[in-house]
Amino acid sequence: MKKVFLSLFTIILFVQTAFSQINIDTAAVVKNNRQLYSIVVSQNDKVIFSQYYNGKSAADLYNNQSLTKSVMSLLIGIAIDKGYISSVDEKLFKFFPELAKDTDKRKQQITIRQVMNQASGLWHEDLTRMDKYFALSNPYEYVLQQPLVSEPGKVFHYNNAATHILSVLLTKATGQATLQFANKYLFGPLGINDVDWGKMKDGYYDGCGLLSVQLHTAGMNKLSTLLLHNGNYKGKNIVSAKWVDQLLHPIIFYNTPWGFEGSTYALCFYHFNYKGNPITYGLGWGGQFTFIIPSKKAVITTNESINDATAIRASILFLNRVFPMIYNGLN
Repeated sequence: MKKVFLSLFTIILFVQTAFSQINIDTAAVVKNNRQLYSIVVSQNDKVIFSQYYNGKSAADLYNNQSLTKSVMSLLIGIAIDKGYISSVDEKLFKFFPELAKDTDKRKQQITIRQVMNQASGLWHEDLTRMDKYFALSNPYEYVLQQPLVSEPGKVFHYNNAATHILSVLLTKATGQATLQFANKYLFGPLGINDVDWGKMKDGYYDGCGLLSVQLHTAGMNKLSTLLLHNGNYKGKNIVSAKWVDQLLHPIIFYNTPWGFEGSTYALCFYHFNYKGNPITYGLGWGGQFTFIIPSKKAVITTNESINDATAIRASILFLNRVFPMIYNGLN
């Protein structure tokens, strides 16, 4: 009986220790942070930290902004796995035959990879005049019709307007609306049933994050764990190991001016070496983050306010102050 008691005590102590490695709530940068809504950390397939702030809760859906791009990346990979799309190097022209009428034949050579890499050369919205883009009745057609702003594949230029085309392409390729496809092959199998996803005026679900896919923070964390397990969830293959490998180790990438200083970008994800450990992460305006850390078998996901006045400051604060505390608390 004594041995049993000691064994139970050891297990309880281990669990308490594992779950108490991360204790950041007393830190002023967290306690006094009015922009912070949620932090969920999982490691070794267990949630080891889950806290909500400023009146938010686990039941809330959060505006993920450009984390929507990372969700789209998983969906494109699934569509490739299932044969709806031949590869990431397939040309847009196959799905948008109207490009044949364009006098600039370079548009016929733009690939899905180039769109996902923010290097398509397609027209991009003026971030200071987003109202103009939102007012377009058919935004994806408008983007395809405008003159190229750079040679496809040559210049990295963050482009929400072009990334939205991924959602249109997915629907054209599969014959299913983006949310329908996601529910069937991604959200549903992961048990993610509470989703709100906005549509653009062209009738297609937003593919870039301007209207966003809204999820629970824990749901985004769960999606991200697919990259730790070669696309598997509880023994079920959701997305192929081949696609996950491309996301974690892209062969074509571009330097990006935001996120961790020195980050690169490819296929709708960012990459950075933190203390010698490779990190793949998604980033959305205002401090929406999901970090995949293979060496720690961990995922860190956070949602924050999208207030334009504080958005950049909130992101920098999380990267420079909060993330290091969480990272250092991981085993």
